[in-house]
Amino acid sequence: MKKMSILSGSLKSVTFCLCAAGLVLMANARIALAADPIGLIKTSSGTVNIGRGGQKLPAPAGTKLYQSDQVVTEKDGAVGMTFIDNSRLSLGADTVLALDKFRFNTTTYEGEFVSSVKKGTLAAVSGKIAKHTPEAMQVRTPSAILGVRGTKFLVSVKD
Repeated sequence: MKKMSILSGSLKSVTFCLCAAGLVLMANARIALAADPIGLIKTSSGTVNIGRGGQKLPAPAGTKLYQSDQVVTEKDGAVGMTFIDNSRLSLGADTVLALDKFRFNTTTYEGEFVSSVKKGTLAAVSGKIAKHTPEAMQVRTPSAILGVRGTKFLVSVKD
């Protein structure tokens, strides 16, 4: 009987270790997915920066965009961005845009795209997220939340 209880205890330890390792792998997989780029800067002129993780980074064409980035154009800046659902956003001079939430399933086209214009101008052409589920794309401003129902729109936020 003693041999069996030692073996049983060892199996429980192994099972526990395997479960713990599986949870760590799942957590790392989630982190990797959250760190996947959601879009790309296609055009950039003048002074354009990205606020990411407390850092201010220059944003030339080719820069990858991530959820929670803040795209900032100065008085001489303008930027054009394309996202993985084929949404396209353009910012004019002196604009601040926060990419609050973005998720997109490339198979089903389900997802959510929420951004906030703090100030400045935004021109947009919606992509597959809004075509699949129109209420899934929102643009927030200091005084309103816009639900995207069409394919093209312009937002201007004054100081």
